[in-house]
Amino acid sequence: MGALIQLRGLVKVYARGGETLRVLDGLDLDLEAGGFYALMGPSGSGKTTLLNLVGGLDRADEGRIVVDGEDIAAMTGPELAEWRAEKVGFVFQGFNLIPVLTAQENVELPLLLTRLSRGQRKEHAKSALELVGLGDRRSHRPSQLSGGPEQRVAIARALVSDPMLVLADEPTGDLDRKSADDVLALLRLLNEKYGKTILMVTHDHAAAQQARTIVHLDKGGRLGRIEAVR
Repeated sequence: MGALIQLRGLVKVYARGGETLRVLDGLDLDLEAGGFYALMGPSGSGKTTLLNLVGGLDRADEGRIVVDGEDIAAMTGPELAEWRAEKVGFVFQGFNLIPVLTAQENVELPLLLTRLSRGQRKEHAKSALELVGLGDRRSHRPSQLSGGPEQRVAIARALVSDPMLVLADEPTGDLDRKSADDVLALLRLLNEKYGKTILMVTHDHAAAQQARTIVHLDKGGRLGRIEAVR
């Protein structure tokens, strides 16, 4: 289907104390549209940093990040925020749900930045929750849900704006095996049935096997091997 994401000469450096840490060091990588990628590597190899750069949550020090033909590294702050809201859905390890809001209200949050009416926002959130199997738990607050359903609410929130790209940072890290398998099955469904491109950071080899491709980063932020899974 062609490269959805093109990374060229990507460099990211952090200053810690009196030292500089080169987390990504001239990384080149192409990721195809419709792919399901697991990003693996040792601690300090730049996995989460790469995810944040691709999603526009952080800025590279050098290099180009082209997503769907747009050079996001060249965008202004407001342009990047608008692009991110329209094109990218984020799923984090810690769920990041707001405790005082219901599942429905948590899923609606990204739509507050759009021009949708209140009724349209509610309908979109309802559809997203039904997609992840929680249509009957829209009025539940996070404290009334266990870890697996909480993560599915977070996935519904990531999907509610119909993004082309889903970025997941250790989405099964806080879950038991059964809940983790349910979340991974949902991510596979989103990829295979709905064509979402997924980039998932994980340290769990069992989780990585659910992707189509594993991208290994080496220590120092260099590209290692790329492994086809299925």
